[in-house]
Amino acid sequence: MKMIGCTLLLFALVGAAAAQRDKTEEPTSVLTFLIIKEDNGKPVRNAAVVMHPVNAGGKQSRGGLELKTDADGKTSFDGIPYGKLRVQVLANGFQTFGEDYDVNQGKMNFTVKLKRPQGQYSIYQNDAGAKNNDKDKKDDKTPPPSDPNAKPQ
Repeated sequence: MKMIGCTLLLFALVGAAAAQRDKTEEPTSVLTFLIIKEDNGKPVRNAAVVMHPVNAGGKQSRGGLELKTDADGKTSFDGIPYGKLRVQVLANGFQTFGEDYDVNQGKMNFTVKLKRPQGQYSIYQNDAGAKNNDKDKKDDKTPPPSDPNAKPQ
């Protein structure tokens, strides 16, 4: 019986030492995200937070990790290795957010303010032409249409 107890204790110690060795080889960080609306500061529920490692040349590595925000607009992950990290936030009804960060601390907090979509710009829209049309309407000397209910003369 003593032999089984000693063997189990030995395995537990070896497992603890291996876990410690892994932590010292490559430091990791706990990342916490708060996703809110830019216009009113309210949390964005069910937003996708996508993280990709970035190499020294600035290229995004294959693979990655996707998290979803809770009702309070929060999500977090423990175990992100130190280094460059590309973070993208996607949510219905908002512009996509993207930024590269340098993960270099044991715990990092990020607040992302999502913007509503902006109007699109078109080279075919001519604002000056619209103003000229208004001017043309003012110069038009055409009499107003007659009253449809008036009796014929």
